[in-house]
Order: sequence, then structure tokens, then C-alpha cells
Amino acid sequence: MKKILAEIISQFDWLYLPKITFADILEIIILSYLIYHIILWFKNTRAWTLLKGIAVLLILMSISYVFKLNTLMWIFKNTINVGILAVIILFQPELRRALEELGRKKILADVIIRDDKNEKNDKLSAETIQELVAASIEMSKNKTGALIVVEQEVALGEYVSTGINIDAAISKQLIVNIFEHNTPLHDGAVIIRNNRIIAATCYLPLTGRSDLNKDLGTRHRAAVGISEVSDSITIIVSEETGAISVAQGGTLTSNLDPETLRKQFTSLQNKATESRRQRRRKKGGKKNEKKAVK
Repeated sequence: MKKILAEIISQFDWLYLPKITFADILEIIILSYLIYHIILWFKNTRAWTLLKGIAVLLILMSISYVFKLNTLMWIFKNTINVGILAVIILFQPELRRALEELGRKKILADVIIRDDKNEKNDKLSAETIQELVAASIEMSKNKTGALIVVEQEVALGEYVSTGINIDAAISKQLIVNIFEHNTPLHDGAVIIRNNRIIAATCYLPLTGRSDLNKDLGTRHRAAVGISEVSDSITIIVSEETGAISVAQGGTLTSNLDPETLRKQFTSLQNKATESRRQRRRKKGGKKNEKKAVK
């Protein structure tokens, strides 16, 4: 009987079960925390778009390796080192800011708060559109200069951090008051995320395009600049003429009437709604597949 048991045990010699110590558990917790916050950092900056681009390149590299596409493999091998160095140089400010934020984190509280915010994540609502249009009309009548950025898929966390945090519900009165002359928050841009005013007095990148009208001021150039590096939509109210403009995708549309402005944001709302429906369908499909497997 002992010989039989010994033979059975010998059949499982290849199966190795490592001993898990307290140090191993601690390492897993630390690595999980770091990876979690690195992913969050990517999602809250333009680096998320870069990460998706890198993922596409990795897929192309895998395809080149499998199908022996030697020319593509040669290009990838000779540019990967330069590419890594270029990424570090281009995103040096964001990397430094990420390390600074990591030093200020409250581990458990931060995770819980972020998860709660993710659950409440929502796009532009009809009430938000109404308040934005009403505020723009009011400021246009009074020739109050304004710059309002509405975040979409590309996160604007790096620009939010340059301003003053507000995190307030959107209302016509609040927006008009923020941009009122000689108030502490009137200079710079307001950034809107998930139907809330996240920050004010934010600094935006100026466009370097030379084909824009020379009469356009800093607000318009900043609006075009942020639209070139993200998929945001920005409202600009001219302080000189009171004209309302919108910047999106590097294009500036000027002298908009209230109805056209409302239509642009309604179209944005419809796209966001359709995007949410598609994500829900995908999630539902994955859940159904798991149930079918079980």
C-alpha cells in the first residue's frame, strides 16, 4: 500500500506549490497599489491616449513576429529605444506630477473615493446643456469674456491641476459669477467633467497655428490649443464683441447663435448616450458569455 501511495505521489512531482509568506503578501499589496495608481494616472491625463497607441504598436509587433514580417520587425527593433526616450522627454511634466501626487495619496480613502466617482460617472445632461447655453447668452449680452472646456473621453487632469478645485453643480448664476470682471476666478478656463464644474482659472496650451485670424485673443488660441490635444469641446465668449464661439477638433466656429450652440451640445449628448449604450451592451454580452460557460 505504501509503495502504491509513493508511486501516486511521485506522479505529481512536477506540481510545485510555493510557500506564501507575509513578505510575498506585502509585495503583492504594494505592487497592486502602484499598478492601480499608474493606470489611474494614465486615465486622468492625455497619456491614456498614448497608452492606447502603444498597445496598437505592440499588437502590430506581435503580428509581425508571427507572420515573419522582417521589414516591420527591423523598424520596430531600431526605433523602440528612441521611442521610449522620446516618451519620457515628451511626458516629463506629467511624470513628475504623477510622482508628486503619489506622495500625497491617502491610500484607502483615495481608492474608495475614486471608485465611488467612477460609479457616478455620467456625461453631459440636458440640464447641463441648458445652463451652459443660458450662461453663454447672458455673458454674451454683457460682453463678459469666458472660456469653458467640457471634457469628453480624453481626460484633462493635467490641466485641472493648474487651476483651483471647485467641484460644484453647474448653474448659470455660478458660471456668470466666476467670469465676472475683477473676481478672483475670472482669469483662465473653467473645466467641466461629469456635469460638474471641476476647476476654474485653469491654464490651457496655446495653439501654434499661424493660419488663425490675427485678431483672435488668448482665449480663442487657448480654446483651439486644448481642442488640438484632446476631444474636448470649448465655449468662448469674446470680451470685445460678445460673440460666442466653439472650438472642437482643432476647428474654431465663430459667431454662433443660441440655437446653433444648443444643437452642438445636444449632438454631443447624443453621441455620449450612444457610447454608453454600446459599453453596456458589451458588458452585458460578456456577462452572458460567462453564464453560458458556467
